[in-house]
Amino acid sequence: MGEDRSAAYLLGLADDAMVYAQRLGEWMTNAPQIEEDMALGNIALDLLGQARGLYPYVGSLDGTGRSEDDFAMMRDEREWRNVHLVEQERGDFGREMARLLWFSAYQKQLYAALLASSDGVLAGVAGKALKEVRYHHDHATQWVVRLGDGTEESHRRMQAGLEWVLPYLPELFDDDPASVAAAEAGVGVLPSSLHEAVTSQVAAVCEEATLDLHAPTRRTRGGREGVHSTPMGYLLAEMQHIARSHPGATW
Repeated sequence: MGEDRSAAYLLGLADDAMVYAQRLGEWMTNAPQIEEDMALGNIALDLLGQARGLYPYVGSLDGTGRSEDDFAMMRDEREWRNVHLVEQERGDFGREMARLLWFSAYQKQLYAALLASSDGVLAGVAGKALKEVRYHHDHATQWVVRLGDGTEESHRRMQAGLEWVLPYLPELFDDDPASVAAAEAGVGVLPSSLHEAVTSQVAAVCEEATLDLHAPTRRTRGGREGVHSTPMGYLLAEMQHIARSHPGATW
């Protein structure tokens, strides 16, 4: 049971990274400048690497022996354990920077805490990932400040982006059964324990950007239990189409 809970916990972390990598990849040729195409593409590749570092290990823990391709390409929607924040459709650039700011701040605190994990594989993934997400957070910070403290229009749209992410934030800090069990085993950390530090980081950025940080008035839930929002099905259909159309193919 302990290994099952650890596998479920690790799968949630991997799925968050995998799904957000897919969303960020959609910015290629759609970002406001070529340099940003490359920057968001590189962030997506970092997140993909985090998922790849965890998926085969999860397959060994849950006894299925599934590969990274099995996890990414052959699971149905209800088998995915990512939070709703990362699966939402790509909106305008202000929305994306708000999402990246919150998610990178969350991952930054998460991986810093997981350096002390009793699981050597997870601690190793956390060590590499922490270096990456510090850059992700810095990149989002620069854009949020630039847009928030820029023109009247850029300020308005950046503020709108911060409002858009609000319903999806509480789920990041929910202590679901898998995370509780993983924390008790010394493998993981309680998401709720990250809330204060993450919010403080985001609040500091918003203050510099002359933006208002509001508390959520409504919330989504269920991603860790496989209950997802409408965009998730479309995302998986696009991501998995080739692999499912040609099962067993290699490339």
